[in-house]
Amino acid sequence: MSRLNKVEESTQLQSSGDSLKCQTVKPPSLKSHLVFWPVAVIGLALDLWTKRAVFGWLKYEDRFSIINGFLQLVLAENDGAAFGIAAGKYHLLVAVSVVALIAILAIFLFSGTQQKLIYIALGLFAAGVCGNLWDRVFNNGRVRDFIDVVYWPGKHWPAFNVADTLLCIGVGLLIISTFSTGKLSRKRAQQHK
Repeated sequence: MSRLNKVEESTQLQSSGDSLKCQTVKPPSLKSHLVFWPVAVIGLALDLWTKRAVFGWLKYEDRFSIINGFLQLVLAENDGAAFGIAAGKYHLLVAVSVVALIAILAIFLFSGTQQKLIYIALGLFAAGVCGNLWDRVFNNGRVRDFIDVVYWPGKHWPAFNVADTLLCIGVGLLIISTFSTGKLSRKRAQQHK
């Protein structure tokens, strides 16, 4: 009887070991690194360069119209997050940015996903977070914004920058990826029936 229990226990351990092997996460491939890192570095460079260029060129009272009545360049600094949330909470905003960056890197390194679109989105997130974090640390806690959109006559969207744009594009790509992954999963499930 005890020998039978040992055999069952051994079988259970072996099957649980097999399930652990199936759950092992593969690190990102070289191809994935060649997508994520260039997107992150180029996005960060573009953000920092545009901030430096616009803030070096315009004066605070100036506005430069790109599309008359719709899109213009202005100089604005924000000591809060999006829409001025948590204004003046420097340490909190830096901490949140650092945690977000760690989470982005952890997802990139340990998620096991093989979707190029997700790696692009994560690279855009990394670039956007780093760009605004750079400003917080090296610009007295204020993020430099310069893109002003008029969405209704006399109504302006809060000024934003390239980093904010990269973050929004990243969210859009994740949404698209979620829908395309769902369709692909349903298609595979139908093929297996």
